Amino acid sequence: MDVSDSASISSGIASRYAKAVFEIAQENNQLDQLESNLGDLSSALSESADLRDLIHSPVYSRDTQGRAIAAVAQKMDLISAVQNVLSLMASKRRLFVVPAMITHLRAMIAEHKGEVTAEVTSAIKLSDAQAKKLSETLKGQIGREVLIHATVDESLIGGLVVKVGSKMIDTSIRSKLNSLQNVMKEVG
Repeated sequence: MDVSDSASISSGIASRYAKAVFEIAQENNQLDQLESNLGDLSSALSESADLRDLIHSPVYSRDTQGRAIAAVAQKMDLISAVQNVLSLMASKRRLFVVPAMITHLRAMIAEHKGEVTAEVTSAIKLSDAQAKKLSETLKGQIGREVLIHATVDESLIGGLVVKVGSKMIDTSIRSKLNSLQNVMKEVG
C-alpha cells in the first residue's frame, strides 16, 4: 500500500466522523461550543505527549483507549457529540484520525460562518498585529473573512508559508535558498 493511499483513507475516515459531529452540533445549536472544544482538544494534543501516545500507539487495547479517551473528554467537558465520537473511534481503533477530524471540523465551521482558514507557518511567532494585518491582506485577495491558524517552524529561517485551500504561498528564506541552490547546480 502506498503512503498516499493510507493518508487518503485516513482523511476519508476523519471526514465522515467530522460530518457526523458537525451535523449533530448544528442540530443542537452547539457549533460555538464545538468550536471551543476543538481548540481545547487541539491544545491538549499539542501539549500532552501522553495523549498523543494514547491516540497513536497500538500498544493500548481498545478498552484502555476507550476508558482513557472517555475520561479525558469528560474532564475537558466536551459536548456529548464529541465525547460519543471519540468513544466510537476508540472502539474501532481509529483514534489516530482525531487530528485530521479536528482539521475537517474547523473547516466545516469556518465554511458555515463564511470564513476561510489560512494555515500560516513562520520562523518566529507572529504578533497579534502581524496576524491581523495578514488576515486583512488575505481578506482583500480572497473576498472572505480569513482566520489565521499560525504555527512556528524555525527551519524556515525567515518569511512565511501561507496555505489557503489548495493555494500555497512560500516566501520563506529556506525556500529561496533551495531555489538558489538548484539554479547553481544547473549552472555548474
